[in-house]
Amino acid sequence: MITPTTSVLSRRDKMDHVKARMGIKRMDHRVVPGLYSLGAPDRSSPVFVTSNYTLSFDALRISLKGMDSYILVLDTKGINVWCAAGKKTFSTDELVNRVNQAELAKVVDHKELILPQLAAPGVSAHEVRKRTGFRVEYGPVRAGDIKEYMLDRSATEEMRTVRFPFKDRAVLIPVELKNYLLPIVAIPILLFLLGGWLPALLAIMAAFGGIVLFPLLLPYLPTKDFSSKGMILGLLLALPFVGYLLLNIEPLWAAVIWSVAYASALSAAIAYIALNFTGATPLTSRTGVRNEIFRYIPAMVAMFFGGIGAAVLLASGQYFGVI
Repeated sequence: MITPTTSVLSRRDKMDHVKARMGIKRMDHRVVPGLYSLGAPDRSSPVFVTSNYTLSFDALRISLKGMDSYILVLDTKGINVWCAAGKKTFSTDELVNRVNQAELAKVVDHKELILPQLAAPGVSAHEVRKRTGFRVEYGPVRAGDIKEYMLDRSATEEMRTVRFPFKDRAVLIPVELKNYLLPIVAIPILLFLLGGWLPALLAIMAAFGGIVLFPLLLPYLPTKDFSSKGMILGLLLALPFVGYLLLNIEPLWAAVIWSVAYASALSAAIAYIALNFTGATPLTSRTGVRNEIFRYIPAMVAMFFGGIGAAVLLASGQYFGVI
């Protein structure tokens, strides 16, 4: 069965996008897998392949406005193309399955499937051709370049370049705020009750730095790994706290230890949040992320609990009059 669709987003579609960006019912933003027709395609019309994540499907159909074509939607469990390719839900087997279920050979005379470039890690092109007779062709990275690409079926270097611009980074913030909402509220309140406004402010800074500043400043932070970028950002954001502690705590050695404790805990917290963004950007790879986790998580744990431990010991010493 071929399901007709359009390049016009309904009010319901737009509301779905808002909910997806806010992380509301995250896994419910999906369309029914299968074959869709856009416009009035015939047997020579191109066949584009995408995931069943609504934002991916909608981005493609909007970009194909005015172009009679077919869209073959794979069942990626509501995950976008790039992540689905990494998780192997946008896969060779799923593509072969959908081609066969749609009886695509009876719908079009040609033997070509146009896939998004970011789907390449999950699909074996020669295996697809061997099992279905259809040749896999990789289109541009961005759906917005498809019309230009289709003029001569060739991609420029710009079309092939994976980018992560400010807009794409900023759009990640609302869903992360929603995911961390409980600790963002609860931890500062708890720390205020236990230690006053300074540790509460540190917790707020950790959330703001990791969730808001990190994605916005990502390209400008030195080093390659997200974790080390987060640590550097944490150290920079710790400077006002360090300055305050050095000016207001006596003796000096206690102020230094307090400063190291605050800076360590803040850097570790922001680095941990930053590591989470590796799954939200096309700039990382599974191997790189796995290596980064094993390399930096022990350091984060040591820095965070070392900082917290030092702060607790100092606070206890002050409370009992030792310091």
